[in-house]
Amino acid sequence: MLSSERLIESLAPDRGLAEPVYKQMARAFNKMLETGEIGEGQSLPAERLLAEKLDLSRTTVRRFYEELRKDDLLSTSRRSGAVTKAPPRLSPRMGRLKGFTDEMRELGVEASTRVLSRDIVRDRVIASVFNRPSTAHFLKLVRLRLGDGAPLSREIAWFDLTLAPDMADWNVEGSAYHQLSHVCGVRLGEAEQSIEAVLSSDEENAAFGFETPQPCLLIKRKTRATSGQIVEYVEGTFRGDSYTYRLNLEPWSTN
Repeated sequence: MLSSERLIESLAPDRGLAEPVYKQMARAFNKMLETGEIGEGQSLPAERLLAEKLDLSRTTVRRFYEELRKDDLLSTSRRSGAVTKAPPRLSPRMGRLKGFTDEMRELGVEASTRVLSRDIVRDRVIASVFNRPSTAHFLKLVRLRLGDGAPLSREIAWFDLTLAPDMADWNVEGSAYHQLSHVCGVRLGEAEQSIEAVLSSDEENAAFGFETPQPCLLIKRKTRATSGQIVEYVEGTFRGDSYTYRLNLEPWSTN
């Protein structure tokens, strides 16, 4: 967590801007939350102290704190004063094959995608995942997935062009599963997915705006056609401060 002095310094407004000072401070605070520079439980200075340190009126500082409370980013404790609350996490259910857009729609979040790279590749390691010869070609997509404009995951996906050659012409708009089933004629079957805890890489730090590596969830998925052949392999790194996954468990049985 930031020291009180460093936090106050980071909240200092630019008095030359037309934007209201309390709005500038709220924007700076949100930026520190997004980058992981501050997190849940961070104590904030009392209104009087913050006003004195930044040479601001108590009214301005009070409006800044009101902005944070309006966005449900602060809680108040008699012992600690104002402390930062964790931003609400997305909590999708697992158990059914669905794309990012469908998942966000179920959560009431507007999904968008930024394509970072799109290439037709030959890759010996990836070919072994698909059980294809090393000469096989794949569509490789690197995408940044956003929810309500905020980066949530950086995803690398490979698609088997031997099984679905029309994916080579996909303009990367809409759902990959819709493209596979409706354009490529691939009947999608089951998928297997694993989740592990990782620290963000340099590429992910840049994508998420992290200044230092932060806890993330690495989700790997193999999607098969009904024939059993893998048609898609995905490695997606999701922000650990934004996601909680839920599973429904079957009843316990003695059998």
